[in-house]
Amino acid sequence: MDAQPFDLALIWAFIIGFGVIMYVLMDGFDLGVGMLFPFAPDETSRDVMMNTVAPVWDGNETWLVLGGAGLLAAFPLVYSIFLPALYLGVFLLLAGLIFRGVAFEFRFKARSSKYLWNLAFSGGSTLASFAQGVVVGAYIQGFEVTNGAYSGGALDWLTPFTVLTGIGLMAGYCLLGATWLILKTEGDLQEWAYRLTLPLLAIVLVVFGVISLWTPFVDEYVKDRWFDNLSVLWIFPVLVLFFAYRIFRSVRQRSEAMGFVFTMALFIASYLGLIASKWPYVVPPDYTLWDASSAYSSQLFLLIGLLFVIPIVLGYTAWSYWVFRGKVRAGEGYH
Repeated sequence: MDAQPFDLALIWAFIIGFGVIMYVLMDGFDLGVGMLFPFAPDETSRDVMMNTVAPVWDGNETWLVLGGAGLLAAFPLVYSIFLPALYLGVFLLLAGLIFRGVAFEFRFKARSSKYLWNLAFSGGSTLASFAQGVVVGAYIQGFEVTNGAYSGGALDWLTPFTVLTGIGLMAGYCLLGATWLILKTEGDLQEWAYRLTLPLLAIVLVVFGVISLWTPFVDEYVKDRWFDNLSVLWIFPVLVLFFAYRIFRSVRQRSEAMGFVFTMALFIASYLGLIASKWPYVVPPDYTLWDASSAYSSQLFLLIGLLFVIPIVLGYTAWSYWVFRGKVRAGEGYH
């Protein structure tokens, strides 16, 4: 076979990885706002909280679609194994996102049923966040695969370890949501968000620490990468601790923007650490990036289309955040 001029599998891995982290960061904070929703000081605060994310939440989910479609096109083996392994988890994720999306539109119009849409918004956000964390935990555990097909049980994805990763991601999203509220609100609601941030940061660090210590017992490959050969991988937990310290400092100094920025940086460091731990396996512990990739011609054809789509999505996203920049106040908002 003739040598190909580009390693398209690697390029597609970068595109999908970029789409996933963009989704985690951008939908993560509005899922976090949804989970904090029931604990808000009053109904006016809840109106403001929802208005901080109402203009951008649907655009944020574009990255989930991009990542899923790219995975199907570029790595069909991954898609064919992940979906049977995670059917119920993915269903719960989508159900949560649907309930939350409907709540955005109906809550502002409701009168006597407003409490039900509050429940749909917070419950959908919680369910979607937990399901995403469970999926991450199942990926860390690995999948039982025979002859290129998933051969495990329907509930193999649900274990004590994946439940903990689900809780960990929920805590992380709540931290993102709290720092987002610091950035976008003022007055009593902002002070409430400030008070939440450090306890949430402590929970995130404890849960992530337990997950890190537990991971080598569920994945021998990760154990080998991290403990048998000490390497640059250890820079990622160091970065996580550094960014956690910066979040702490931002709260102490009442820096409105830096808490959110460093929380996103903490997520990016954790995400890169996970990728580095598993590289180059995309279906652990059996298939590498190149084992799972589709035909070169298929990847090239779809890549040409994405060269037009991604700049449009980035442009639309940047424009949305620019238009709806600034503080959100009671009585004002998208609706």
